[in-house]
Amino acid sequence: MPASTLSEPAGVLPSQSLRRLIEQGIVAARPEIRAEQIQPASLDLRLGDTAVRLRASFLPGRGKTVAERLPEFEMHRFSIASGMVLEKGCVYVVELAETLALPRELSAVTNAKSSTGRLDLLVRVITDDGVEFDRVPAGYTGKLYAEICPRSFSVLVRPGMRLNQIRLRHGQSVLSDAELSALHAGTPLVSGEALISEGLGFSVDLKPETGDLVGYRAKPHAGVIDLDRIGAYDPAEFWEELHTTTGQLILDPGAFYILVSREAVCIPPLYAAEMAPYLAMVGEFRVHYAGFFDPGFGHAAADGVGSRGVLEVRCHEAPFALEHGQIVGRLVYERMSAEPDLLYGAGIASNYQGQGLKLSKHFK
Repeated sequence: MPASTLSEPAGVLPSQSLRRLIEQGIVAARPEIRAEQIQPASLDLRLGDTAVRLRASFLPGRGKTVAERLPEFEMHRFSIASGMVLEKGCVYVVELAETLALPRELSAVTNAKSSTGRLDLLVRVITDDGVEFDRVPAGYTGKLYAEICPRSFSVLVRPGMRLNQIRLRHGQSVLSDAELSALHAGTPLVSGEALISEGLGFSVDLKPETGDLVGYRAKPHAGVIDLDRIGAYDPAEFWEELHTTTGQLILDPGAFYILVSREAVCIPPLYAAEMAPYLAMVGEFRVHYAGFFDPGFGHAAADGVGSRGVLEVRCHEAPFALEHGQIVGRLVYERMSAEPDLLYGAGIASNYQGQGLKLSKHFK
């Protein structure tokens, strides 16, 4: 386990700390990490050159490396150097360009980027000795791999594409409910009443202020999406618009939806947040595939009340009637070890600052 080289206080490491870790070789990559990969509280991860088609998703388990376990599940491998299609419903593993040599106080968590989640593209990191997806234990040294499963649309990928991101933590940083309540009292975190229970609860908006468009449902037999093409695709070829005047939406089993939160939320500059499922008991659906909210999200909104969160929803075994205002998820807030020298929507371009109901950046 590497010796500690950290001087930062406990918390999620900000952009300037990530640069120091890169300079020290704690986070390394081939090709070298580019400045645009560094976000306020995370680092974008890049695909390598080779994809492996699997017959099943897997975790290596303690004492095993990913490379050791791959032959058990490998169907075939292929280069993505010239661009290759990852087919809907299949499972792939791609070694990532970035590697880690973490000191013993530093752990990490990964999550899909916003555009990845909005395409229903399930992307999770696995590590050597891994027993959980998207979790990197303190002191980890080794490679990172992305498991990719396109759920609604086949996608065209190339080396260097950034489908997910990593957030590094020094020690314990999650706010308790009491700390979250105190923060909200001083800096309102949500428009309207704050429901605080193991995080900040949020609900679904099925009664928009104007019109009756409440969301989108992925079409089952759409074409391929080239992830490098921005603003290129007609939404009507991939999505069905959902309209309601009743404040109710019945979710179909196996279908994927893009909806929006009723509340506008704010992430102050000294905090970061992660969207988490609310409770399995609230209904037969899952909310969120892309879960990181950066420092500054909604903080400088023009109306002063934050930005709304887009909800990526998949219904499970039974049809479920979703009601306007129903609690569907929660934001877990964490302290930053320092205020980032980059803030969401300030100094960096974002496709989603001040967002409402919005598809991924690939659509017109």
